[in-house]
Amino acid sequence: MSSDGWLIGSGIFETIKTVDGSAWALSRHMRRALNSAARLGITLPSEEVLRASIQDLLIAEPHKTGALRVSFDSEGNWAAFHNAYVEKVDPARLSVEEEVQVISGTPLKTFPYSHRLDILNRANAKGYDEAIVVNSQNKLCEGSVTNLLLKIDDTWCTPPISDGVLPGVMRALVVEYLSVQVRSIHVDEIPQIQSAFLLSSLRIAQPVASIQGRELTQSDGFAAEIRAMALRTSVG
Repeated sequence: MSSDGWLIGSGIFETIKTVDGSAWALSRHMRRALNSAARLGITLPSEEVLRASIQDLLIAEPHKTGALRVSFDSEGNWAAFHNAYVEKVDPARLSVEEEVQVISGTPLKTFPYSHRLDILNRANAKGYDEAIVVNSQNKLCEGSVTNLLLKIDDTWCTPPISDGVLPGVMRALVVEYLSVQVRSIHVDEIPQIQSAFLLSSLRIAQPVASIQGRELTQSDGFAAEIRAMALRTSVG
């Protein structure tokens, strides 16, 4: 295992927010890990072992707000790593990734994670906080490490998994519990985006300040609604 908690080689992983020693939406993350493992032929430990080990780790390494990463490789090894997490509260500035992503099937949360971090690093080098990824059909997918929630024509929407979107846990909660439309979004619609959030298990719903320098409207009321829903549905 590397010094920052990554297993050597390749496999699948889950990143989970912890608050006061509780792992948010742990059951949903486990279900996604099981689905990913089945597709890749990876054998996971039993749920009892995983839950007990995670609880022991959260007690041994407590953080008020933390980022828990659990990873599994193809050899049957697994590891859990818990770090303090600093909330991303400032609105993010987005670019549009120039390199089109050729995506086949539903993406899995796999490591090494360098292909996604490279996109993020390119955006950071240009002064942006995140980048919108576009697929080979010129449809928006997601951010480099986040899902997208966009307001277009006064309707909140998010791209479908079939367009190359990682089935994010927070994205699923937003779709299930709030008035959000799932539809393909063409790159030509970017100028029509009125407001936006970056969704992830850690960020919950980070507001977007601008896309390619164009300022967006802030939707504080909807942000509060998303966070309240996340708190209500994620513990356990």
